[in-house]
Amino acid sequence: MKFNQPLYDYVLQATKTFEESLDTRPVTPNTVSVKNLSCFEEPLSKKGAEALDVIKMLYETGEPGVVSSRGGRYYGFVTGGALPVAVAANWLAASWDQNGGPSVMSPTSAKIEEVAGNWVLDLLNLPKKSDFSFVTGATMAGFTAISAARNRMYKQLGYNVKEDGIRNAPKIRFIMSDEIHPTNIIALQYMGYGKSELEFVPCDEQGRINPSLIPSLDDHSIVLLQAGNVNSGAFDPIDEVANLVKDTGAWLHVDAAFGGWVRACHSRSFLTRGMERADSWALDCHKWMNVTHDSAIAICRRPDAISEMFGVQAAYLVQGSLREPNHYTPELSRRARGIEIWATLKHLGKDGFNDLVERTCNHAKYIAEELEKLGFEILNEVVINQVVATMDDDKIDDFITTVQKSGKTWFGPTYWKGRKAFRISISSHATKKNDVDIALSAIKEAIS
Repeated sequence: MKFNQPLYDYVLQATKTFEESLDTRPVTPNTVSVKNLSCFEEPLSKKGAEALDVIKMLYETGEPGVVSSRGGRYYGFVTGGALPVAVAANWLAASWDQNGGPSVMSPTSAKIEEVAGNWVLDLLNLPKKSDFSFVTGATMAGFTAISAARNRMYKQLGYNVKEDGIRNAPKIRFIMSDEIHPTNIIALQYMGYGKSELEFVPCDEQGRINPSLIPSLDDHSIVLLQAGNVNSGAFDPIDEVANLVKDTGAWLHVDAAFGGWVRACHSRSFLTRGMERADSWALDCHKWMNVTHDSAIAICRRPDAISEMFGVQAAYLVQGSLREPNHYTPELSRRARGIEIWATLKHLGKDGFNDLVERTCNHAKYIAEELEKLGFEILNEVVINQVVATMDDDKIDDFITTVQKSGKTWFGPTYWKGRKAFRISISSHATKKNDVDIALSAIKEAIS
């Protein structure tokens, strides 16, 4: 294959220009840029086009329409801005075009994934011999971990769900808070359960499950908790619930999609007390870890729990000397996403990760204090990086739209405890105090 020098030179320059603009460019595209995306609506050509022309069109028309979520002023959803080292590792892995499935297809990917997974266990002080699975996002991480939990639970009950299916299987109960993130419900629906089959437990004013209202548990029960409510950032009392689960035969799963990373922050790790006692965990890496999309990890304490559920056997798949990644995910073929996780952890180390979480949480606390001074009502205890605020109901929609259109920052609407509000989530390594001040200036202009 001939190396296309002009093509790669163009891409490198385009990327450099984009990254250099992140501190100054509008956070969201303007209406003209979005309208211009209609240029992509063209018939598929018969003869194709030169590679450089394709990439030029992609950059010149597509780049103005992207959201600058990698910058320091995007506070929508819970979105981490990919670290430069993660982007670079992603480029290299994409250039290698490695299949992250069977180890024979990429010994490098298999070894790096094994190291990266063990580093995550170390960083979060989770059981060292746990299984881990590199998947796309929190939905698939939850699906992977809970599927493994169900399979192991059935095995202990003497039932083989992989052979006999769920039609005649013993009933499994799924117990969770009424504030559980919807991705967990979606994951269970993927597994064949309807929402009406699930058992929901009331929460307190911050969105934490009330342990006293959890029903009696047994070896047919899977309990789902949250390390970080997606609105308030509040943590379920994991240690207290773990005491209820102990000696019952129930399985405890923690959706730690973004809040679980707080275990790596010295000043706030107490919020996750008891998380290490769970049987499985789901964590997003494209949130607070700040790697590229799409990236998440499912972890199970019990050896081989994930591989028992997802291990693939075929005559052409020969076990090598390395850990076989394809036995730990729902997919056989997938990208080598463990590489950027390894690169990020190698770059940051434990101290750097602590600083990232600490810094973003401090920014959230600061912006909450400033919003309160401006007359906004803060609806949550700002314990980590989440701020939920509100104002008069008849003004809030226009206020949010005005801020978004300013291009200075972006955050979106939410509902909290029956009240219309907006949510600010500061999850990016790129956010500096100056970025927060620019966001506050947009807020001040919107209410003036």
